[in-house]
Amino acid sequence: MTPFDLSGKTAIVTGSSKGIGRSIAEHLARAGAQVVISSRKEGPCQQVVASIRQEGGQAAAIPCNVGRKDEVENLVSETRRLLGPIDILVANAAVNPYYGPLVEISDAAFHKTMDTNILSTIWLAGLVKPDMVARGGGSIILISSVGGLRASPNLGAYAISKAADFQLTRTLAAEMGADKIRVNCIAPGLVKTDFAKVLWDNPVARKMAENSLPLGRLGESDDIGPAALYFASDASQWVTGQTLVIDGGSTIVAPSTTE
Repeated sequence: MTPFDLSGKTAIVTGSSKGIGRSIAEHLARAGAQVVISSRKEGPCQQVVASIRQEGGQAAAIPCNVGRKDEVENLVSETRRLLGPIDILVANAAVNPYYGPLVEISDAAFHKTMDTNILSTIWLAGLVKPDMVARGGGSIILISSVGGLRASPNLGAYAISKAADFQLTRTLAAEMGADKIRVNCIAPGLVKTDFAKVLWDNPVARKMAENSLPLGRLGESDDIGPAALYFASDASQWVTGQTLVIDGGSTIVAPSTTE
């Protein structure tokens, strides 16, 4: 039997109606997991569910704004009702409501960023923990960003929240290890998603980014999905508290100053 088999497992993937989250959900479903597709709007979630079912997978749609605690609680309770106890949590949903100098961000935008990107993961981890304890273990995966590794003149609050993911991963891993719950993190580089479109849609900026990468191209959502499958499965059964950077090599070279 392959260590990547997820048959009999139930997974929640937040922010999974498109982009990286969708790729993760599809890879988990193809490995045999029952997957909850979740984002703020039900329509896009149902489209992903239909696509997974068409491939022979099992999925359900549960809309949720992870910045609202009552909706997070409903997401977990509805998952149990529809699919049973939760074995895998992928905290992928994130927001970036502000672009500009950190000292000029409004209090509301800062709190929205931290509540959605950090506090929601703490809520979710606490809510799924009893299921994982009862089932003898589980896997929690945080989706961060290389933005948490470097300073940014315009994405300060978002970068702070992504840096916090690294320590949150280590803290939860230390707290939950005795219950055989593994907690790991993925930090993608620049991936061609709608969320990051402002960073790659300009042809000149995109060319500069591609030229600066050792692997010579920007990332695709399906560059991230298989890594999440690794962390979700028994293939990583002795790995916890770790962050895997998947960035085409961007963080190992100096920033490019030429086109």
